[in-house]
Amino acid sequence: MILPQDFELRMKNMLNNEYSDFLRALTENPVYNGIRINTKKNGIDELIKNEFGTLENIPWCENGFYADKSKISGNHPYHTAGLFYFQEPSAMSTVSALPVNEDDYILDLCAAPGGKATQAGALLGEKGLLVANEIVKSRANILADNIDRFGLKNCVVTNETPQRLAEKYPNFFDKIIVDAPCSGEGMFRKEPQAIDEWSIQHTISCGERQKHILDCTFKMLRGGGYLVYSTCTFAPEENEKICAYILNNYNAELIKPNNLNMLSQGKTEWSDSNYNMEDTRRIFPHKNKGEGHFIALFRNLDRENGEHQRAAVKSKKCDGEKLYREFENEFLNIKLDGEFCLFGENLYLKPKEIDIDKIKTIRAGLPLGICRKGRFEPSWALCTSLKKDDIKNTLDFNVNSEKLKLYMLGQTIECDKKGWCAVTVDGFPLSWGKASNGILKNHFPKYLRLKK
Repeated sequence: MILPQDFELRMKNMLNNEYSDFLRALTENPVYNGIRINTKKNGIDELIKNEFGTLENIPWCENGFYADKSKISGNHPYHTAGLFYFQEPSAMSTVSALPVNEDDYILDLCAAPGGKATQAGALLGEKGLLVANEIVKSRANILADNIDRFGLKNCVVTNETPQRLAEKYPNFFDKIIVDAPCSGEGMFRKEPQAIDEWSIQHTISCGERQKHILDCTFKMLRGGGYLVYSTCTFAPEENEKICAYILNNYNAELIKPNNLNMLSQGKTEWSDSNYNMEDTRRIFPHKNKGEGHFIALFRNLDRENGEHQRAAVKSKKCDGEKLYREFENEFLNIKLDGEFCLFGENLYLKPKEIDIDKIKTIRAGLPLGICRKGRFEPSWALCTSLKKDDIKNTLDFNVNSEKLKLYMLGQTIECDKKGWCAVTVDGFPLSWGKASNGILKNHFPKYLRLKK
């Protein structure tokens, strides 16, 4: 790895006698990968242990583990069923810093590919709401796919600018996650193109963009609400100096994250201010098993806007609801609540608490399925959002079953049920099939199927 000369010089000035250890770790340490368990689903830990052996816990994330990605495929049935998520270990620290309540309204403003959004969404209850936003359309689609995989119901995925969201949702959110676009210095080992794009000027430009994003963010954060700000860079221009900008321009206080004491403290001298930066946190590769990361937690002290600015959202009648309810009555043991929205043939269950009118929306809540020619076809996302006991017809397979492999290849399999049936892996819903005459017609999404 050939590092930019200006980067090396700056890091020497920052780290002094630690620099040689930092450089050695950056160039010689292994790249650490991780998986994070989906806490929305119970009983996963033992399954993961039986399948992959005992994994080392990531200190700053209770349900995160170091894992050899070469031994755990993205096509693994447990991954497809949303039992775990592949995530860089350091990235798990951001949401770990955030005090999430079950009924919070949370915004993840720069959410793709979905690691932090799924981590936060798994902590919410039925009355909570997650809005996961991504400004780049292609990345927003990947984000929605990962939200679907994780089985999150009360989640809307938007494809908007921070300015547009700030106009639509003033003082709306209890908690906001800003994992800001940055120069990516902390990811040099995993993303070598970041080295080619790097310059001191680039870090300064990223800092200016981060300030703009945060200006929009504070318009959406209610009084008393929390903002967690993070980057994957070492640059003070994007870290401590941005924290100083927040403290200079907003009525906010820097909060010490309760469960990140094992991480390095930020430094006041790196902020070009008199604000104490010891409550910010940094991950350095020579001190922790992870890539470079920065985390800062703020509380909004603006009491004038302490109450949520949330108007009642009126539900609209939807033609698809009748078709879904017929499916629900025949094949499910639960009754879902929310606002039914039909976009073309796609039926969604939108959380009642949010108005998405005139907002570019990729996922208007839980995708229930397709309404076509007077019939309803359930979605993969609906299946992963349910428990086995929620579904009347299930066909359960062990993770190593040959029949499960055939199903994931897209083939038909034997089935003594009738009508819509969920294929489950070790008791966790994977996807649907439709049974008749002793055969289960395969409805496993084509883009998820195994290659022969």
